[in-house]
Amino acid sequence: MKKANLLIFLLLPLFCLAQSFKLKGKIASETTPLEWADVSISNSEGKIIDGTTSKQDGSFEINLKNGSYKIAISLSEFADYEKEFKIENDTDLGTIILKQNTTNLSEVVIQTKKKTIEQKTDRLVYNLENNVTTVGGDALSAINTAPGVVVQNNAINILGKGTSRVMIDGRMIELTGEELNNFLKSISASDIKNIEIISNPPSKYEAEGTGGLINIIMKKGARDSWKNTTTVSYDQSKYGIFTLRNNFFYNKNKFRLSASVNGKTGYRNIDEALDMYFVEGPSKMNARTKLNEQNLSGKLALDYDFSEKTTIGFQFLKDKSNPDFDSDIRINKYNTQNELESYIVNESFLDKKTGNQTYNLHLITKLDSLNRKLSFDADYFTYNSKFDRNFIANNYTSDGTFVDVNQSGRNISNQNIDNLSFKADMEHPFQALNLSYGAKVSFTKSNSDAVFFNTITGTPELDTNQSNQFKYTENNQAIYISAAKKINEKWNFQAGLRLENTQTNGFSKNMNQETINNYFKLFPTFYASYDKNENNSFSLNYGRRIRRPSFSLLNPFRIYISSNSYSEGNPFLKPSFSDNFEFSHSYKKILRTSFFLNSITDGYGVIFTANPETMTQVITRENYFKGLNFGIGETYSVNFADWWESENSLCFLGSKIKFIKDINATPANGLQVDFSTNNTFSLGKASKLQIDFNYTTPYKSGLYDTGYTSSLNIGFKQDLLNKTMQIAFLVNDIFNTSYLKNDVSIVNGVKQVYSQNESNRFVRLSVVYNFGNKKINVKERAFGNQDEKKRAN
Repeated sequence: MKKANLLIFLLLPLFCLAQSFKLKGKIASETTPLEWADVSISNSEGKIIDGTTSKQDGSFEINLKNGSYKIAISLSEFADYEKEFKIENDTDLGTIILKQNTTNLSEVVIQTKKKTIEQKTDRLVYNLENNVTTVGGDALSAINTAPGVVVQNNAINILGKGTSRVMIDGRMIELTGEELNNFLKSISASDIKNIEIISNPPSKYEAEGTGGLINIIMKKGARDSWKNTTTVSYDQSKYGIFTLRNNFFYNKNKFRLSASVNGKTGYRNIDEALDMYFVEGPSKMNARTKLNEQNLSGKLALDYDFSEKTTIGFQFLKDKSNPDFDSDIRINKYNTQNELESYIVNESFLDKKTGNQTYNLHLITKLDSLNRKLSFDADYFTYNSKFDRNFIANNYTSDGTFVDVNQSGRNISNQNIDNLSFKADMEHPFQALNLSYGAKVSFTKSNSDAVFFNTITGTPELDTNQSNQFKYTENNQAIYISAAKKINEKWNFQAGLRLENTQTNGFSKNMNQETINNYFKLFPTFYASYDKNENNSFSLNYGRRIRRPSFSLLNPFRIYISSNSYSEGNPFLKPSFSDNFEFSHSYKKILRTSFFLNSITDGYGVIFTANPETMTQVITRENYFKGLNFGIGETYSVNFADWWESENSLCFLGSKIKFIKDINATPANGLQVDFSTNNTFSLGKASKLQIDFNYTTPYKSGLYDTGYTSSLNIGFKQDLLNKTMQIAFLVNDIFNTSYLKNDVSIVNGVKQVYSQNESNRFVRLSVVYNFGNKKINVKERAFGNQDEKKRAN
């Protein structure tokens, strides 16, 4: 192992020199030079490669190699400036005059109106500034409004591509489920500049995740300033939820600080229904859960510039939740004439506590004037969960007469996860191409235990058959290399390769079962783009991905949900792989057509198996399918009038799934149509109205036949106090039709129909208030080990 790790870091040479030229200029208003203006340089792919700030006399200097670039200049109280240029020798841009805004805004806003959707070579850029429904919301709700992105059942998906990964300012934050939701909900949508949707991530990023990549770009401003943003919101559905967020930023000379505290309290209602149609008659379950949304989180980030080239920083993030819930479950059992014969009432209370802490230490240094940049990250992540559930299930006759106790017990479970990781990344431009390479090592330990007490007699009795301890370790080593080349003004190419070596070990104490799995895999990526003319551009990309099972899915222990229903993990569950292809065409950057194809092997998922002999339900996880997902999508941006902006998308999705394991079921394949339209109406300089609608047809894919979903949302925003305050009102999912409904599967000849409504219909009142002396420039950084945090729950 030591030799392998040494070899990885020996692959990070610092070599090569290339000719560079000096770019200089001066920045001024119409009357005086401007100090502290932010100057950034982007390459032909739109990636920021260098930057500086203007001096007291307004001057600036940057060293660049031969090529085409775009310069962007921003300063508080002045309109942004952008210009494309080529550099073949030392270049003086002369004096650049910035125009002063007619109003003095102290908040961070983009002064010139941008299109809501912008198409770039390898990504779709979604600008939030015109979206009313995101005001007062959080990053998760903002992602859900992005085109082609769906947030449902704690998963963020790009349509037709599976679960997506999330980044902030180009750095991975790979959490999933509840933990990812809590993290994103701690970020105010008002601090987000835009969201990038990348269907095929490059080799620099972990190969984990079959879906695309979501990159959240935070707002930035000038130095030598501070800012505070306070957001208060109240959501009302069946129950109410109150949220308070406060973010403070300070940027002075070489020192930068950001701190945030986020709190939420209230309850959310969840309704579930499961109907199972046995030969003896149907069994119909209805469950109602009152979930506690109590959450407290915070973040502290410090960065210090040792010099113009070297920055060191530290981050600490802490999240604590107490998602208790009360559940009332009723299971009706009918005969073949559909007459009620008996029913079970299950009442339970879950006391659950979760928390995580993340520590990050990072160093970034520019090695020379040729833009060679080296960065290091050291991360430690710890997660803990405590689970204490008391329940009692009673049997009744059809007329409500008590018969006996079906089941009564107490289930106590604890889980602890620790992860330590180190990574290094190198950006290494050459005269002929841009090269980047890096490495990462990660060490993960997970310990979980479950204790079950039978309380049917009134005295708790330990049930060793339902108690277990499970230990799991996973170590991963990875290296990558990527090269980008611009052939001419029309053709761009990029290719990359990532190597990942993984060792896992799982041990179940109760079952005395050890499972070892080691594998070495390669993950290539390729991108090509062609700009035919200023109106038409084409792109083609390919990437191979892996989807590893979360730690909990590998625990073989059986957990009983009721006397006739239980769930169990699978220690032999293997990772699944996907090969992703996409071809797209963009016309005038307003009409985009894309074709995609995903080939999945060793696909795994949840199987709800009903046993018709015992009339029980077993929930398992298996590698049971392979197949293709394919589709065509169209997005169209149009301004019907100066006061009416519309963004529209239409997608046709299909699948061809085959079962590779005998699960006594027949795969279902069909067509899915997804339509969405977002319309923003300017009612004046300070008022906006937004009306959004989306609809997804019923569709069949693999084991499941899923019903339709739709949503109609209306939002209104009013700017006050020279735009330092915003008041917004939102009515979400007016007709309560966006929930999962009529999810049908047939296994062992038994039809099962499942529905879940998580209170998507609500009204929200939000108030956002900003104050400070100027715009601020705080660099956001995610954590280097968040690929492992993704699978913590």
